[in-house]
Amino acid sequence: MTITIEDLSYAYPNQEPIIGIDHWHIDQGEQLFLYGPSGCGKSTLLNLMAGMLSIRQGQIKILETSLKGLSRHQRDQFRAKNIGYVFQQFNLIPYLSALDNIQLACYFSKRSDAVDDRIHTLLNQLHIQSNDWRKPVANLSIGQQQRIAIARALINQPSVLIADEPTSSLDRANRDNFMRVLMETSEQANTTLIFVSHDPDLENYFNRSIDFTQLNHKYSCV
Repeated sequence: MTITIEDLSYAYPNQEPIIGIDHWHIDQGEQLFLYGPSGCGKSTLLNLMAGMLSIRQGQIKILETSLKGLSRHQRDQFRAKNIGYVFQQFNLIPYLSALDNIQLACYFSKRSDAVDDRIHTLLNQLHIQSNDWRKPVANLSIGQQQRIAIARALINQPSVLIADEPTSSLDRANRDNFMRVLMETSEQANTTLIFVSHDPDLENYFNRSIDFTQLNHKYSCV
């Protein structure tokens, strides 16, 4: 299996615990839809799985690697090589172009094989016009920025792809196009996909769905 969680608990400093999961596993190539109301810790769990928060109690293993035993630098390296992440707030560098933002992901993962071809293919699939590829992303629309963030997450063909509300800024046509590209890409690469959304219409794309309030049963939502 790709991801295993055991006896995981997490609390932010000076706050009550927000995460409490006894056991959970996700198989290689599984496409998982995770849903639940705001304030229940979904984004916190994703950040723990991506190594952006350190694990104090319990265990998360991804691709047989325990994240708890890694330093912050080691977690960053592991994420760059193995995990793609589509953030709610995009996290693009505003003064860089679409091409440069995506190439940065390749740089940090130390991959350079056919990078330009893959970038161009993804940008075309996500309907980013070529005359926008070299503009600072701050000059592009919110929807364009979201699709560039999606391309950046997919460019290294990650073993695990985490998507935190990735379609929230897209209109219906671009949302549906994105979902087609995302599902096709993850299936072709046998990528494990964890997708969080409040949009119930997207659940039909997935072969498994989980109510986070049931998974995180130890703590009630705020």
